Amino acid sequence: MAHIAGCGLVTLLSSIGEVRFIGISFLRIGFVLLAAFLGYHLGAPQIAEMEFPWLGMTIGITLAAGIIAIERGAQKIPPKVLLGGLLGLIVSLLLGHLLTISLLTIPWIGDPDNIALHGLVHAGLAYIGIVLGARKGAEFDLNEYKKLFRGEAKEENPKLLDTSVIIDGRVADICETGFLEGTLIIPQFVLRELQQIADSSDPIKRNRGRRGLDILQRIQRSVDVHVKILEQDFPKIRDVDSKLVALGKELGAKILTNDFNLNKVAELQGVPVLNVNQLANAVRPVVLPGELMSVHILKEGKEYGQGVAYLDDGTMVVVDSARKYVGRNVDVAVTSVLQTTAGRMIFTRLKDDFEREESLESKVGR
Repeated sequence: MAHIAGCGLVTLLSSIGEVRFIGISFLRIGFVLLAAFLGYHLGAPQIAEMEFPWLGMTIGITLAAGIIAIERGAQKIPPKVLLGGLLGLIVSLLLGHLLTISLLTIPWIGDPDNIALHGLVHAGLAYIGIVLGARKGAEFDLNEYKKLFRGEAKEENPKLLDTSVIIDGRVADICETGFLEGTLIIPQFVLRELQQIADSSDPIKRNRGRRGLDILQRIQRSVDVHVKILEQDFPKIRDVDSKLVALGKELGAKILTNDFNLNKVAELQGVPVLNVNQLANAVRPVVLPGELMSVHILKEGKEYGQGVAYLDDGTMVVVDSARKYVGRNVDVAVTSVLQTTAGRMIFTRLKDDFEREESLESKVGR
């Protein structure tokens, strides 16, 4: 029953679309006929002596065809661009009228009755007004002007979230601690990519996508941040990361990510980046050579006799001669710290071995 109803609805919508198309077609045909009729009757008296009685009709049909072509092309233009171009045209024509009234009255500039000069001034300003108005209209954000009239403050220091940092989840913890403030902008194309991952047939991808949606809900409940879904898109750009960079340039926003490649691309194009991984490395506790700590040996290391442990923040700890202590807690002493692009590694020795070596060195020094 539901299937039949759905088919009926589709058929009804198709019929409405066909009726609308036929109506527009008849309207266009009527407009062409009217233009031909008016062109013939308006032009025939002036050109009757030239023995071209159909020239007026031809001109009328040509003009009508040109207007219809402009109308069909304008359907593909976004409304903001059309509105901006129209406002630019109106302002430029008013400015042209003022210029022709004021400047052309000066004798050494031009004749105020010169129609060609009037037309040149108006045409030039109209072109500039349409082009600038259309370009600025594409950047027009009605929400910002609504906030201006309501007395709301403009968003300061906006941040764009990419898909990877949402799925990662640490950004929600940062928001809840209050270290991240302001407006977090989630573009619609990022939300769409997240939804596609959540709908994936692969269970791992599906779980990651659903985790990302849950993280967004956590962020929205945070007190110190405001989450804004932005509809703006870049249809000519396919890659989501490239869209983020382009949007960051346009809004003057920072990109919040943990993607190393996106970080590099954005920095090359002058877009500021807040990398969660860099933040995590920066807030890790400082470990100095000689410092003692207790670790749990989880597995064997790459080199002979080594054991590997991990701190609570995920830092790898390599322990010499600890292979036999796998699965046990041991006290170790730090010998050196290595910072790599992948993170930080701490090299240690067993506490007893370290103290024994220290005592031998002190005896030799005496």
